[in-house]
Amino acid sequence: MCRNGRDRGPGRPLPFGFSSGNVAYPFEGCGGMQASKIQRLKVKRKAIKIVGDTSRVITRLHLPDERSRIKKIIQRIVNLPNSAAEALMAQIMVDFAGRHEDIGYVFERHLDAVKDHLPPDTELSDVQKTLIGAFFTKEYSIESAALFNPSIVPHPDQSHLKNGSLRFVMSLRATGEGHISSIVFRSGVLDRYNRFRFDPISDYVETPDLQLNPVYKRDPFQRKLNEMRVGNEITAHILDQMPDDFTYNELIEKIGKLRVKPLFPKDRQNRAFEVMWWLANSNYEVGFHPDHRISERVIFPVSKNESRGIEDARFVQFIDDRQEAIYYATYTAYNGHTILPQLIETKDFIKFNIVTLNGKAIKNKGMALFPRKVGGRYAMLSRQDGENNHIMFSDNIHFWQASKIIQEPEYPWEFIQIGNCGSPLETDQGWIVLTHGVGPMRQYCIGAILLDLENPAKIIARLDTPLLSPHEKEREGYVPNVVYSCGAIIHNRELVIPYAMSDINSGIATVAVDALLNSMRAVES
Repeated sequence: MCRNGRDRGPGRPLPFGFSSGNVAYPFEGCGGMQASKIQRLKVKRKAIKIVGDTSRVITRLHLPDERSRIKKIIQRIVNLPNSAAEALMAQIMVDFAGRHEDIGYVFERHLDAVKDHLPPDTELSDVQKTLIGAFFTKEYSIESAALFNPSIVPHPDQSHLKNGSLRFVMSLRATGEGHISSIVFRSGVLDRYNRFRFDPISDYVETPDLQLNPVYKRDPFQRKLNEMRVGNEITAHILDQMPDDFTYNELIEKIGKLRVKPLFPKDRQNRAFEVMWWLANSNYEVGFHPDHRISERVIFPVSKNESRGIEDARFVQFIDDRQEAIYYATYTAYNGHTILPQLIETKDFIKFNIVTLNGKAIKNKGMALFPRKVGGRYAMLSRQDGENNHIMFSDNIHFWQASKIIQEPEYPWEFIQIGNCGSPLETDQGWIVLTHGVGPMRQYCIGAILLDLENPAKIIARLDTPLLSPHEKEREGYVPNVVYSCGAIIHNRELVIPYAMSDINSGIATVAVDALLNSMRAVES
């Protein structure tokens, strides 16, 4: 039975209809249905717990809320006697140089961020420059609060493996101070028995170099502005001067010229400039050092629309029309007030292109792309209304205009809402989709449905009971009573499911694909 509560204290009455002896519940499972089938379906939880490491820190720019204080801080540093400045800098290097691969480069970058506040006509020494950079730097522990909501895909490099083994990349949502979320990675090998061997985790963490002059396509840029209902004669005037592919610097140059010689009311111009700048900064490229371990890489929020976090990346290995693999991930950008669905594109997990998804159907969270086109079109699962499972199709991966409900809550363990737990997995019998359901006491469970291969808008089978429910050792955490995944993988006829435990840690479960399919109930058309 799914008895997740603690022992009841003396004198506490049970709800009406329950007895305190051999307790009989009307339902088993996760607040849901009788568990006769699910008891025969053997789900194995591996003795692996993926936990955050507080020693994994990145450097971030550290500026006071009142920018007027920057000059005062710099002046205090400049006023230090040379001997004191040198001694302080030496101690900083002793304390922090070993925690980062190139702390000097970080100090240079952060010095540049405050260059407009440096005292004019003052020749600064190298020690003073480095010290200023250090004062405007802070460490941030990316995994200090949680490491959860994983997804797993085949690694781009499958060379030099034993027969039956698979090298994988696992993404996880790392959460630190202020509950700011980022994307981190682990790698390793699954052997033919689906035993995990994780690669060593680096002591260092690397934030990527931001591509400062990315390229944008004019027509999609204009369409997104129109969709946001901010496109007007001002944005059209600027974009009409652009080539089909234009750079960030070209956009800023045109905005600057119009600002100097206004052709429209200044207030309207400034509002148009702000939204164009916001959209441009929501689309960017980042790159990591190719010779560093993948566990060193962290995609940390860089644009204003994701300033409060990058949430729940659902990675999928997508096979394109040329039978080449590209990796996509949908994620939710959060700025503290609103969410914005974004798309990551990469071929090697070294260079990442981040773009804004567009269209009337781009709403809410939890979008999961199919691993190939279906009927010549891109397909994606979604949850526009926050309650039901939807599907949508498009000829352009960046634009989605309409969705259709394919599944509504049916059983008590999913009465509150349902959604997907990652991209569909292809089998000969159909597309396996892991789902999440929310039931009483906001308990999250993982279920499964099967979609028709040629018509994935049609559910052909489903589990009536949860595949995974939070048990006693998984239910305590930042958000209690939750198991959740952002993407599984099929290897050697087993479904391998990395999953989050109550939004704090992660674990791994496996189940035989054939047993899962045989446990599903056929759904009538």
